[in-house]
Amino acid sequence: MPVSGKTKKNKIKSKSQSKLQSNSHAKNKPAKKLVEKKASTLTMKIGEQIWPVERDVLFRPDRLKYVRKLIKTSGCVFCESKQAGVSFESLLLFKSQHSMIVMNKFPYNPGHVLVLPQRHCGDLLKLSDAEYTDLHQTFRLAFRAITAAFSPAGINSGLNHGAVAGAGIPEHLHFHIVPRWTGDLNFFPLIAETKALPTDLEASYQSLHQELAKPEYRVD
Repeated sequence: MPVSGKTKKNKIKSKSQSKLQSNSHAKNKPAKKLVEKKASTLTMKIGEQIWPVERDVLFRPDRLKYVRKLIKTSGCVFCESKQAGVSFESLLLFKSQHSMIVMNKFPYNPGHVLVLPQRHCGDLLKLSDAEYTDLHQTFRLAFRAITAAFSPAGINSGLNHGAVAGAGIPEHLHFHIVPRWTGDLNFFPLIAETKALPTDLEASYQSLHQELAKPEYRVD
């Protein structure tokens, strides 16, 4: 049967389109692979930047007792220190009308002290105006005494308010003051739960006690 000119033209057009689509797919294949390769490389680089090394996890099930507060302590060490009076045995360094300075028994650095109200109170907002003012004046005295006695290169200070915030004794609020020096950190606390200090607790206590005993620290 003879093929009309229109039908023949449509067949040629269809064949031409199929060839173009085929060529287009052939051309797109390398481009698609290149895009996939670039994406894979990018993902790998991002992974290397975010997680450059493997992370180790140290499991400490014995810490559960502390986290859940299953280990209970009787009394308050700060109140006991206040009652015992100023001495190395009590670690009490200084008392003002409403506040006191106590040496930290487990210091992060030499000269690490705690500044706290004498009254057993765990909420800063429940302090009276007189207690609050006296507490911050005593904080400044402790800051000055540490600077004079130890000449630190810097000082960390702060308050952990409440158990969730990290307070070891949340029932009796206390500010930390920690002297700092260049190179005072090492790997010991991480791998051996041991902090290496260049001086002992008694020597640090005596240095601060002598400084706080000077007339300029007297509060009336």
